[in-house]
Amino acid sequence: MTSTVLKPRRQRPRRSTVLTIGMLAAAAYFLLPLFWLVVASSKTSEDLFSTFGLWFSGDFHLFENIRLTLTQDDGVFLKWLWNTLLYAVTAAGGGALLAALAGYGFSKYRFKGNRTMFMIVLGAVMVPTTALAIPTYLVFSEIGLADTPWAIILPSLVNPFGLLLMRVYVEASVPDSLLEAARIDGASEFRIFFQVVLRLLAPGFATVLLFALVHTWNNYFLPLIMLNDPELYPITVGLARWQGQAAAAGGASGDLIPLVITGSLLSIIPLVIAFLFLQRYWQSGLVAGAVKQ
Repeated sequence: MTSTVLKPRRQRPRRSTVLTIGMLAAAAYFLLPLFWLVVASSKTSEDLFSTFGLWFSGDFHLFENIRLTLTQDDGVFLKWLWNTLLYAVTAAGGGALLAALAGYGFSKYRFKGNRTMFMIVLGAVMVPTTALAIPTYLVFSEIGLADTPWAIILPSLVNPFGLLLMRVYVEASVPDSLLEAARIDGASEFRIFFQVVLRLLAPGFATVLLFALVHTWNNYFLPLIMLNDPELYPITVGLARWQGQAAAAGGASGDLIPLVITGSLLSIIPLVIAFLFLQRYWQSGLVAGAVKQ
């Protein structure tokens, strides 16, 4: 008598035509503007208005446009790039560290007014930053910090959303038993945070850092009202200044339009590099707390 062994049927991967079409449409929605930016950066001023917008012209002018962008007005674009890098890195790094400290404090320490203060933070998340720009300018003008780099860096350090995110992440990733063990070993509170907790918070910290970096890098309204010196402009305000000059002069400054587009292309390269560098921390943070132990 022979017995037959039934082999388990291999499940075929499920495919959804609707989902595939939706993903392709979403990819096109996000990638098409970037493709247009690359194409437009390779054209002269005349080709921008006389050729098809979503394809290259016969004269590939990208490298010449890059050279002109970097040398325009005695290389002021490089100064704007350096200013943007200074504002973004300082504000993002400091803001992410403050958010991690505050989120850890709200999550692991019990003190009078903890819940009330956290409710205030939640309310601050709902307040648009543009609504606070004018009051912030008046305060900084009174203390003599307007038209200085501190006028951009200090307001950008405040990140209520980052604090909320870090508090949730601390509750999911930092066990109380680990903190008690560190205290029994004689570690101070700051040593526990910087040598134990901060390592566990690396994915969440990188997420807040990336969000703050993108926000400060793309910030336009705050530098616009805080800064008067063109030498202190970030890229956003500097390119808007070139665009305004081109619009005011009409055809006389038409050559500035390709420089504005090329400068926009150059300005997103550091963000792409930062995203690729922080992506592994960000992806690992997305699944933190998904498995109950």
